Parts: sequence; structure tokens; C-alpha cells
Amino acid sequence: MLKVGVFGVGHLGKYHLNNWKEIPEVSIVGFFDPNNDNAKEVEKTYGLKRFMDEEAFIAECDIIDIVTPTQHHFPVCEMAIKMGKHVFVEKPMANTIEEGKAIVNMVKEANVKLQVGHVERFNPAYTALKNASLNPLFIEVHRLAQFNPRGTEVSVIFDLMIHDIDIILSIVKSDIKNISASGVAVLTDTPDIANVRIEFNNGCVANLTSSRISMKKMRKIRLFQKDAYIGIDFLEKNTEIIKLKKPEDPETFSFDIETHQGTKTISIENPVIEDGNAIKAELSSFVHSILNNETPVVSEIDGFLAMEVAHQILEKIG
Repeated sequence: MLKVGVFGVGHLGKYHLNNWKEIPEVSIVGFFDPNNDNAKEVEKTYGLKRFMDEEAFIAECDIIDIVTPTQHHFPVCEMAIKMGKHVFVEKPMANTIEEGKAIVNMVKEANVKLQVGHVERFNPAYTALKNASLNPLFIEVHRLAQFNPRGTEVSVIFDLMIHDIDIILSIVKSDIKNISASGVAVLTDTPDIANVRIEFNNGCVANLTSSRISMKKMRKIRLFQKDAYIGIDFLEKNTEIIKLKKPEDPETFSFDIETHQGTKTISIENPVIEDGNAIKAELSSFVHSILNNETPVVSEIDGFLAMEVAHQILEKIG
């Protein structure tokens, strides 16, 4: 049984507590949070022990779950990794590129597991494509949210767009050639809306729009590749694949169209979306990576690459 300790039991931290409780391979040791209101609520609701000494708390755990504001990620990561503990840390992994590099090096040196909380990798709409062949040449992304003062200590790039940066980097197996970006700070001191174009060496182009001042919510990615279009709706949890039908493809809804090259058959497929809780899935996945000594689905390298691109985007907006 792995012993888990949670740093930060605010809004998202409570979601983590609820999900850790449902994972049979772990037990929750307690939590650390300097906010007395949060702490009292969690002590009362969950009956968990509140620790006041960070080092003593970490010493009692096998896994440290870091759900604090971003500026506190690095010091807690550093302390936990140096004490030989496995770490789950919310995105973005760290506040600066230097901190990110240091975490990557520390994880390697200490030979522990670290997973970054890029939760959309575990969204059932995305995992439904695990057997699909994804080779996009153009990607269109919209992630729009209504304004919420919580989380605005970071820009919309680190608040929202970083989810899609991580997804795109996991799909496009190529280095980045060029990034162009524009953004506007509307209600806060950092960009609240941004549009970004990422060009890859293999010819793929990704166009990303993120806003946290929209009237409606949207979390969609559209992939365009030779002979196929794939749409993923992370919010409504549905996925569709529209493609040229091959003789060996399974039977799905299809229709014929006339082209200059003759008649072509188009098939529309909606992969089965399994019911799932993405936060529970990512935490369970991390536990299994520790127990089976496997690389976590979203490793420290993945987390670093996503935050590196996010920093490049912010520099371009500058």
C-alpha cells in the first residue's frame, strides 16, 4: 500500500482527495496547507491529519501530490525528490524553465517517478483514439472558458493552452520549426486571450486559440490528415472520425461522393467513449507506473517540453 500526502487542498486539491480515496493501492497520510479555512474544512470533511512541518510530512509518504499554486511547485518538488519520494505535480510543472530543467535532472538522479497533471491525456474523448493512426498535417484548437478569478495568477497560456500544447506534442512526432503568437491582457495583467501558430519540421501546422473571457465554454481539437478528419470534443466527450473508406475497414455509416477521380466512399465513425473520471484515471495511472516500474504517461520530460513551448509563446506575445 503506497502512502500519499497532498500539498494544497483548495478547489482542485479536494478533487484529488476524493479520487485518491477511491484508489485501492493507496492510503492518504494527510495534507499540508497553510490556509486555515481550507485546512479546517478538510479536517472536518475528510477526517485527515493536517501537517504543519513539510519535511516531517514528506518523510511519512511514498507519493507527494502537489496541488499548490504554480510558484510553490518547485520547492515542494525539490524537497520531495531529494527525499526519494515519487511526485505527482499539477501543470505547469514549474514556474520557470530553470526550475523545470532542475526537476528533470533531480528525477533522473533520484531514480523516482514524476507525473505532470496534464489531465486531458486521460479524457475519454482522447483515449478513445488510442488505436487510431494520427498523422495530422493541420490542427485547429479552441479552448474557451468563462472568466473565473481563480487561477489568474498565470496567463491563459499556462492556465488553459498548456493542455493543448501537451496534447499536440504527444501527437506530432516532430521538432518545432517556428512559433508565432499574439495575445491580449483584457481583465488581468497577463494575456487572457491568445492565438498561436506552431509550425513543425514535418510540415504540420497547429493553430491554437485560448480565451478565459468567453461567453461560452469550448474545448475542441480538430485534426486534418491525408484521407481523414478527426474531431475531439473534450468538453462534451465525443469523438468522430470522417475518412475515405478502405475495403478492410470495419462496417460503419458511409456514403458515396463523386470526385474527379471517380466515386469515393466516406465513412463516419464515432469511437466508443467509455465513462471515465480523468483525474482518477491519471492518479491511478501514476500509481501503476510506480508499482510496475514504468515511465508515467505524462513524464517530467513531457511536462518540461509543454512548459518550454508555453514560455516561448509568452516571449513571442511579450
